[in-house]
Amino acid sequence: MAAWYESRVDRLIREAQERGAFDDLPGSGKPLPGVDGAYDEDWWLKDLVRRERITGAVPATLALRKAVEDLDEVVRTLPSEAAVRRLVADLNRRIERARRSQLDGPPVYLRVLDADDVVRRWRAA
Repeated sequence: MAAWYESRVDRLIREAQERGAFDDLPGSGKPLPGVDGAYDEDWWLKDLVRRERITGAVPATLALRKAVEDLDEVVRTLPSEAAVRRLVADLNRRIERARRSQLDGPPVYLRVLDADDVVRRWRAA
């Protein structure tokens, strides 16, 4: 007959459970944050930046990704088509530099932006 062994850690956990130390913890019964969305391989980095309120220390490639993600919001505030096209041209230059690994940070796989498409969305907004 095998003897049952309970380690010190297992005993402490069992005793805490018996006392109810794990009952009614904050977040109990609630879904984990971020689980409902599509998988993002950089979730941990974005969470770190958000949680630690990191500003200004974001690698250039991540800042570029964010700029492309926020493009439609930024474009809405621009006063003219020329300003929209200048912004798109600047972003395209930065995307090309990132593709050639001339920017610091993790690699980016962004497509060059179509200025005409962005202008169409700007006009529609």
